[in-house]
Amino acid sequence: MQVSKLSLRNFRNHENLELSLGLGATTIVGRNGRGKTNIVEAVHYLATLSSHRVSQDGPLIRNGQSSATIWASVEKHKRNAQVELTINYPGANKVLLNGSALSKSKDIFGLVTTVIFSPEDLDLVKGEPSARRKFIDELSTSLAPKFSNTRSDFERILKQRNTLLKSLGRRNPSTQAKATLDAWDEQLIQAGSEIIFNRLQNIKKIEPYISEFGTAISGDTEPLLINYSNNWLPAEITNKSEIAELFKTELEIRSKDEIDRGATLVGPHRDDVNLQLSSMPAKGYASHGQSWSIAIALRLAAFKTLREHDDDPILILDDVFAELDERRRNRLIAIISDVEQTLITAAVLEDIPKGLPSNQLLLEDD
Repeated sequence: MQVSKLSLRNFRNHENLELSLGLGATTIVGRNGRGKTNIVEAVHYLATLSSHRVSQDGPLIRNGQSSATIWASVEKHKRNAQVELTINYPGANKVLLNGSALSKSKDIFGLVTTVIFSPEDLDLVKGEPSARRKFIDELSTSLAPKFSNTRSDFERILKQRNTLLKSLGRRNPSTQAKATLDAWDEQLIQAGSEIIFNRLQNIKKIEPYISEFGTAISGDTEPLLINYSNNWLPAEITNKSEIAELFKTELEIRSKDEIDRGATLVGPHRDDVNLQLSSMPAKGYASHGQSWSIAIALRLAAFKTLREHDDDPILILDDVFAELDERRRNRLIAIISDVEQTLITAAVLEDIPKGLPSNQLLLEDD
């Protein structure tokens, strides 16, 4: 798939910007502050309705403006579609698909698919579990867009359940409160088990590619391993109903702790995705160079999984070549040479490897 045309209005520092993007690799070159990353951020936002740089939409809107608009012409499976997404903050986003309004902005999921690798991806290795959960959940949504509804349901249920637990003030719940808590437990188990099951399934899908690309990028002999970290699941789980039963049992075991702490202590929001080099945890053990290789391997594994599922997603490499040594650069170029559309940002032309054929887009100074 590809985005052939892109228009930004009041998005970040771009008041009005119109671009034509071709197949193969396009390098977007400009000094820091010229807005090169903002361009690829907009493309990624069309795919995920979120930024890879900030957690809220406010910073995406140009200073002094009330909204920002991303318009794109998208080609997929030899079919063309035009999408216009208006970001309102505060307020709900609005989406037009071929000129017709969608009832929910999430209905856009699946139209554009991206895999983005950026300097922030070191958090996948060195950061908190939330970064790794986000990685596997975004992959799950790209593979099955309806997964986003499950995530939204779970977050709503979790918020309501936590509010109830806090209101108990470390007291045993009354009969009415217990009935309400039981009802939230049932919903939490249903949505949470769905999330955990999807994570387990998709980790299995990317597992062989992570090992493959971990070796290909770094050249290290230590195998890169991935597994799901949850302290109440056995090593092998076959179905959602088994997860749900174990989830229910763990909630019962942790009931007093949850009331004492006023928070939900069991569920997919507490889990992690373990990354290991051989038998050692990557976090704290991997060198800086190895951490980069691991992060690249994760993104390339997601790319290959999505490619086999449907079509080439758009591959975005945001200011990463400057961080890689020549060996890793060359190995990455060899792997991405046949991607349908790749968008690459760099501060200077010298950061673009000479062995990478690409169209160049230069962002000139004012």
